[in-house]
Amino acid sequence: MTPVPSNRYTIGMKTENKIGILLLNLGGPERLEDVRPFLVNLFSDREIIRLGPRFLQKTIARMIARRRAPKSMANYARIGGGSPIRQKTEEQAMALEQALRPDVDCIVRPCMRYWHPLAEEALREMAREQVKEIVALPLYPHYSIATTGSSLNDLHRTATRLGMDIPIREIHSWPDEPAYIRCLADRIDEGVQSFEGEPVQVVYSAHSLPVQFIQEGDPYVTHLEQSIRAIETLTSIRGRLCYQSRSGPVEWLGPALPEVIAALAAEGCGNMLVVPISFVSDHVETLFEIDIQYREMAEGLGMRFASTRGLNADPRFIAGLRRLVLTSLGEEA
Repeated sequence: MTPVPSNRYTIGMKTENKIGILLLNLGGPERLEDVRPFLVNLFSDREIIRLGPRFLQKTIARMIARRRAPKSMANYARIGGGSPIRQKTEEQAMALEQALRPDVDCIVRPCMRYWHPLAEEALREMAREQVKEIVALPLYPHYSIATTGSSLNDLHRTATRLGMDIPIREIHSWPDEPAYIRCLADRIDEGVQSFEGEPVQVVYSAHSLPVQFIQEGDPYVTHLEQSIRAIETLTSIRGRLCYQSRSGPVEWLGPALPEVIAALAAEGCGNMLVVPISFVSDHVETLFEIDIQYREMAEGLGMRFASTRGLNADPRFIAGLRRLVLTSLGEEA
């Protein structure tokens, strides 16, 4: 891959060359028939979960996908028959492109890791549009090899396989990006107010990760804690961190969200507000796991339950993404 040139853009002036911005995200099945092949793609990625010897990864992935598909399909059926993550990411891309246009001649497109549009589709569009440089912007605020790392590695491998020689700038993480923090803080304040003055326990929920990754130096938990400190500086409300979406036969980060719900109920907690801190758009983890599955659990234990709204294409959040891109390009944000 061609090295990225130094920051060569003049502050306050529109970039001379066309820039392609790729929003890296997980992706999700858009129809129920997509669920099983999506799961095969997910479990085939050794950077997210290591299933036996490398040469058996794909075989084991197919076995797991076949076993898990019926349950996953039932979950997606409860949120309309598919994931909205592509639509939400496309809306974010459109809003970001519009926000950047005064400063950058650019196109902004989604680039998904496990479902369409995959890296090859996104890169071929970049080539057709004759972009001179790509900015890879992960929609994962907190770096992990299982998310940002895997997406970036896949992007570079695909570019090499296609023989593409377009320089790629990488944005690795943004756990304390001010607009992201401000949006979450405001949503927490909004959620707390909905309980009309009653005491509320704030619970931050992040996508879980194999413990082994943290032991090997992955900064994911450190980045989550960094975000929470920044949010709590604004809200002055203390919360608990937990995890959701475990997906394989390894030891995962805990405590899990259902464990925290059960513990809070046992402590006599009457109200809880869940903040999906590592998710920046609505998809199955927020729409089903949090808003249906765990809501039903909490309410069944006698608690009043609420969750904060997704960031999606909130103009303030998009302004934060714009700042990340311009900073990467050496522009004044």
